[in-house]
Amino acid sequence: MKKITLCLLLFISAISIAQEKEEQYPQDINKKHEVKLNVLGALVFEWIDVSYEYLINDESSFGVGVLVGFDNNEDLDEYRKFSLTPFYRRYFSNKFARGFFVEGFGMLHSYENNNYDVYITNSGNYNTQRNDETKTEFAVGISVGGKFISKKGFTTEIYLGIGRNLGGDNGSLEAVGRGGISLGYRF
Repeated sequence: MKKITLCLLLFISAISIAQEKEEQYPQDINKKHEVKLNVLGALVFEWIDVSYEYLINDESSFGVGVLVGFDNNEDLDEYRKFSLTPFYRRYFSNKFARGFFVEGFGMLHSYENNNYDVYITNSGNYNTQRNDETKTEFAVGISVGGKFISKKGFTTEIYLGIGRNLGGDNGSLEAVGRGGISLGYRF
């Protein structure tokens, strides 16, 4: 009877210890790097927006994004030509660097500001003259989003944020947006 009780206790202990052990996923083991492409920017705004993210631990990461704009749409008064965006993320999930996150970012960006001057000619007609000006400014902001990872290491994330330009002059943008739907790979 003592042997049966001892075996039963050992079996129950083994089961309870096995259930407490957190399952490790292959995309979480020794993988600290991610590269991503913002497909929303490429499809909607004609931007190439790539980013690299280094996973510090299961709750935080830092990275940098580089955006180059190819859109020459004259209907927009201002559009982004280039940006360099370092960021820090804090994840709020019990899994390794995934799920809901909050991000703080800085953005060095340049954009084209298309100004139109209206003047009256000697004959009394109104005439307009376009003055294109490229501006470079720095903004800080915050974003929120979510990241999902497959067992093979492919990532999908969606995020949206806003920042404020620092030290701009008259005619500068007061705020900048940051957002997208990115596809990537964790390695």
